[in-house]
Amino acid sequence: MSRFKEKYFTMNEQDAAEYALIELDFFKPGSKLICKEIGDGNLNYVFRIIDEKSGESIIIKQAGPVARISDEFKVSIDRNRIESDILKLQYELTDGLVPKVYKYDPIMNCCAMEDLTGHEIMRTALLQHKIFPDFADDISTFMANTLFLTSDVAMNHKDKKALVKNFINPDLCEITEDLVYTEPFYDCSRNDMLQETKDFVSKYFWQDRQLLLETTKLKFEFMTNGQSLLHGDLHTGSIFVKEGSTKIIDPEFAFYGPAGYDVGNILANLVFAYENAEAVMDDGKEKEVYKAWISKMIEDIVELFKQKFSQLWKEKSQEKTANYEGFKEYYIGKIISDAAAVTGCELSRRIIGLAHVNDIISIENIEKRVKAEKVCLVLAKSLILKRESISNGKQFINELEGAVEKIDNQSV
Repeated sequence: MSRFKEKYFTMNEQDAAEYALIELDFFKPGSKLICKEIGDGNLNYVFRIIDEKSGESIIIKQAGPVARISDEFKVSIDRNRIESDILKLQYELTDGLVPKVYKYDPIMNCCAMEDLTGHEIMRTALLQHKIFPDFADDISTFMANTLFLTSDVAMNHKDKKALVKNFINPDLCEITEDLVYTEPFYDCSRNDMLQETKDFVSKYFWQDRQLLLETTKLKFEFMTNGQSLLHGDLHTGSIFVKEGSTKIIDPEFAFYGPAGYDVGNILANLVFAYENAEAVMDDGKEKEVYKAWISKMIEDIVELFKQKFSQLWKEKSQEKTANYEGFKEYYIGKIISDAAAVTGCELSRRIIGLAHVNDIISIENIEKRVKAEKVCLVLAKSLILKRESISNGKQFINELEGAVEKIDNQSV
């Protein structure tokens, strides 16, 4: 019997190549496989296996028993099953905006999926200040389809509850509850930031009782509102792009939660790209064009999401009461206000907390980095406190421009 059928163990490159040859019906007999571990995330091991003869390739992703970011996080290896299941579902719901899954192995807790060679991680591309004209359309389609079509508005309620049960994900939800909704808002020992930023945070965040109250409300909303099946970690490091193609990856944080969580996550990470451009690009037309594209993309994502969600509601709503006058507008409005708050929480945790983003930490000029971090934090606080009044994409940009102005004028 194959050793891969006996019990789980963490694979290395040699193991993964052997696994691909023995366990996957993908490569032809006589293939000459080479394997490289390419994972750069916080949790998993990712292997790219290529047949030198044919050029065919595949990805194997294996869940380890602890997070790579820190041994403090003990995470269930069942997350790989969750990721495989949701990728299959998202593939159907979004007409291929995610990679195709070929196999899930419950013993080795790994899945084999389409290799996206030719694409690049969006965060990396944005750090090179590349422009992707189709992205707003693609990501808004992904979010509208996955968030609407898995909700009680569109699904039989019993079928939806069965999905809720299938995607219960307590270990990874706990990471989000801690890193996003709790630790950034007090002087937690795991927080990690520049001293100049910490001095600002101590006064501007941790001593603001209203902010702390609002973040507590948001945490309990995240824990208790099973609205839609979320990706759960939808940032620019979880997206592959190339001209004319967008592929969303890494939905291992998936669970049923408030729909605005996914929307807010991607918006916050585009703000990081905006601030990176402001800090590192030379002044001039190219910089202004790039920043204008980021701003327009943020606005377009919100507006396209609203339009597509509303159209799906018109075409596929199955819940009678959901079509009472005014309810659709209330429902979509609540998603956008939730997204505003989540944008604020994501901005906060990536500056203050344990897990940072290269958009910010790669800014070599410390003075410019501190300024970028302060802009993100001023924006974060504003979006959290004013979330109920945020209803359209232009307001997100207005708040961003207002945060920049406050830092430039030293008025906070």
